[in-house]
Amino acid sequence: MIESDRYGGEGTGLTGSLRIDSFNGEGLVHGFFNRHGGVSDFPYATLNISFGVGDRVEAVRENRMRLKNALGLTSLISARQVHGDKVLVIDKDADRDFEADGYDALVTKNRQTGLLIQQADCQAVIFYDPAHRVIAAAHSGWRGNVAGIIGKTVRAMADNFGTDPTTVMAAISPSLGPCCAEFINYQGELPEWMHRFQIRPSYFDFWAISRSQLEEAGLVPANIAVAGICTRCNEDYFSFRRNAVTGRCGTVIGLPD
Repeated sequence: MIESDRYGGEGTGLTGSLRIDSFNGEGLVHGFFNRHGGVSDFPYATLNISFGVGDRVEAVRENRMRLKNALGLTSLISARQVHGDKVLVIDKDADRDFEADGYDALVTKNRQTGLLIQQADCQAVIFYDPAHRVIAAAHSGWRGNVAGIIGKTVRAMADNFGTDPTTVMAAISPSLGPCCAEFINYQGELPEWMHRFQIRPSYFDFWAISRSQLEEAGLVPANIAVAGICTRCNEDYFSFRRNAVTGRCGTVIGLPD
């Protein structure tokens, strides 16, 4: 359901990404980008897209430009993510890039606009409502799962654009897998309902947790894709748990003209 792809367009410098089979042919552009193909230096080598980790501003700008060029988008909208539950609805055309403070999910139906999530072990969850041509993207680490950011994103799509959750397609990015998601203080950090997703002492399957939250929000199981790639294990991706000082990968979904 998720396939490897190459964005080798002229001037992009990118080596590849993952795309979702079921999203192809839907008039979307999207990609779960890895850490390769950018201009940042160690320890942010090379496709770091975050301004908030200590990388050179000009390098991050170039890396983001490469994502836009690869996907053919005019603007990228992102957020200074805070592991919270606030959803930003963009209902005015954006002809420039901007980053909003204090949000962890983005929703729009604007054309030529890409929604950018930044992650290094956290999940990026992307959404598409084909009936109303609405897209969304959410940043969900474990705190986001606890805060219910996934369900709140689906509700924002429904409240603002009339989305029927049963028609929504969603996909979960490469992120911390059950092999590495150790929470030794889980009894104080995770609500009791999450404890059933413990696969061995102190290790949790957050891919399954997010899938459960998507289904609870009304999505049909067949419309949910999971990349199934652990970012701590796979060194093609930035990982905070593997290297505390590191970059952030980018996940983008957009509606071209």
